[in-house]
Amino acid sequence: MKAIIWTIVGVFLISLVFVFKEDIFAPRNTVFDLSSVKNSQSVKEKILPAKVVDKKPEVSLIAVGDIMLSRSVEQMMIAQNDWQWPFELIATTTNQADISFANLESPLTPGRIIKTGEFAFRADPKSVAGLTLAGFDVVSLANNHTPNFGQDGLENTFKILAKNNIAYVGAGLNNLGARQPIIMIRQGLKFGFLAYNDPGVVPVSYQASDKRAGTAFIDINNLKEDVARLRPQVDWLIVTMHAGDEYQARPNKQQQDFAHTAIDAGADLVIGHHPHVVQTMEEYRGKYIFYSLGNFVFDQLWSEDTRRGLVVKFIFTKDTIKTPEFIPVYVNKFFQPEVAKEDLAGKILNRLK
Repeated sequence: MKAIIWTIVGVFLISLVFVFKEDIFAPRNTVFDLSSVKNSQSVKEKILPAKVVDKKPEVSLIAVGDIMLSRSVEQMMIAQNDWQWPFELIATTTNQADISFANLESPLTPGRIIKTGEFAFRADPKSVAGLTLAGFDVVSLANNHTPNFGQDGLENTFKILAKNNIAYVGAGLNNLGARQPIIMIRQGLKFGFLAYNDPGVVPVSYQASDKRAGTAFIDINNLKEDVARLRPQVDWLIVTMHAGDEYQARPNKQQQDFAHTAIDAGADLVIGHHPHVVQTMEEYRGKYIFYSLGNFVFDQLWSEDTRRGLVVKFIFTKDTIKTPEFIPVYVNKFFQPEVAKEDLAGKILNRLK
C-alpha cells in the first residue's frame, strides 16, 4: 500500500515541475526562440524591443595621384573609340567612397592631338566621361599643366567640369576664384578643400591675378589666411599641394614646410602630387601628410616607379579620421591603372616609410 501511495505522490510532484518549469529553470531576461510561433500576438508581446545603437555617421574619401588624359593616353582612347578607357579597370575602386578626389593634370579643351613627348597637355572634352565613370567628385587644377592652353583652355575646363558636376579647386577666373575653397557635404559633415601650386615649376603667367585666370600659387601668408577663413565653416579641412622634385622618393624641404604650416594653421589632412612617384608619408601633430601619391593615369611607362601609384581611403566621423586604407595601383601598358598584385603592392607600400 505504501508503495502505491509514494508512486502517486511522485507522479504528482513531477507534473508540478513540468507545469512550472519556465519559472523554475529559466533565468530572467532569457531570450527564447520564438520562430515557431511568430504569428501569435500573445508571444509577440513578450519580445523585447531591439536595442538602439547610437552610431556616428561615417564618410569615406578616396584620394588618387596625377591624372593626365593627353598625349599617348588620348591617342589610346581614340584608337579604342572609348573615352572612358583609362578608368575601366579601376572605376569600381574609386566609386567606393562618398567623395573621390584627384589631381587633374591636363586641361579639357578642343584642339589638335598632342604628340608623345610633348609637354603642353590638352585633352579632348569628351574624356570627361572617364572622370564621371570613376566617380570623381572634386579635382585639383593647381598644377603645372592646367594652364598649358591659356585662358581659353582654363575657361573651357571650368565649364566642362561644372557641366558634369565635378567640382574643382586651386584654379579660377581670377586670384580670388583660384583661392576659393570647395565645400562638400556628406551625411551632415562638411569637407573643405584648398589647393596650391608650386611657383618654382611653372611660369609666372600661370598664377591667377585680379584680371587673369590661372592657378593658386603656394604662398604661406595666403595659406594661413585661407585656412583661417575656411576652418570655422567645415568639420574637416583638406589642403592639397602640387610640389616637390620629380621622380624623387622623399619630399624636399619646401614640401615639408608647406605641409607643416598647413596643419599648424588648422588643416586636418595634406595630400601632395607632382613628383610622379609615391613618396613618404608622415604623421605630424596627429595629422596625416601624403607628400605624393604618384601617377594614377599617365603615359610614363619608361620606369617602374612612374607606373606605380597609391589610392588612399580615409574614413571620417564627426571627430576622428580612422587609420587610412592603402590600395596600391599599377599603370598597365594600355595606360589603365589596376589594383596591384600582392608582391608589387608590398613594394609600393614600402615607399611610404
